[in-house]
Amino acid sequence: MSTRLTPRHGALFALVVLILDQASKQWMAGLLLDLPWPQQLLVLPPWFNLTVVWNRGVSFGLFASDSPWNAWLLAGVASGVAVMLAVWLVRADSPRLILALGAVIGGAIGNVIDRLRWGAVFDFIDVSGLFFPWVFNVADAAITLGVAVLVLDGLIGHKDAQSRPPN
Repeated sequence: MSTRLTPRHGALFALVVLILDQASKQWMAGLLLDLPWPQQLLVLPPWFNLTVVWNRGVSFGLFASDSPWNAWLLAGVASGVAVMLAVWLVRADSPRLILALGAVIGGAIGNVIDRLRWGAVFDFIDVSGLFFPWVFNVADAAITLGVAVLVLDGLIGHKDAQSRPPN
């Protein structure tokens, strides 16, 4: 029995990320959305708090708009990116590439669901006390880590291939 990661493992990882993201958002929405304004729960001040932020744009609020079409447009773009990444995943053979693509796909789909459900992405993890000014969610974390691994794979993956002796 082989322990080699396959694209199916990447798809399963995407599903795990998606479930964790949506479950955490559902739980936090139930906890935070009934609080008076500002909707914030101080957990370990000043390092870690739960704060409601509705992101109507892309990363870090770029291209934010209150137009109802904006949510649909951004959901469509993110869905298209997820499909392209899924095609890449099917062809992937590196374990770190498979897991990174799974993380990005799962996170992207989680944020698409938010846009279609609420018209914005529900962010709630606030670590601004650690000098990180943005509020984010599980999907955002998975996307960020997945993209970082993809970049590293692009930089060191080729070095690995070049350092191996030819067959």
